[in-house]
Amino acid sequence: MQGFVISASKPKVILFYIAFLPTFMDLTILSGGDIAIASFLTLVGLMAGLMMIAVGASSARRYMNSPEGQKALIRTAGSVMIGAGAYLFSSG
Repeated sequence: MQGFVISASKPKVILFYIAFLPTFMDLTILSGGDIAIASFLTLVGLMAGLMMIAVGASSARRYMNSPEGQKALIRTAGSVMIGAGAYLFSSG
């Protein structure tokens, strides 16, 4: 719930809804119930998105703390360094 309140109260998000919502809904004919339904659907959508991010971050943390994850991270970082060095060597 805290994530929803933080996301929904950001000025960028508010401006996005002000600009985006009228393209899909005629705001002049919305009733109080329609606004409540739209608010509820927004809440559900934001909560689902935040939950997916939380689950993904938890899975990534678990993987990065495992020996296989550490090995993959070290190899990837080493490969990036070697690639950057090779690029600098060939361009200079």
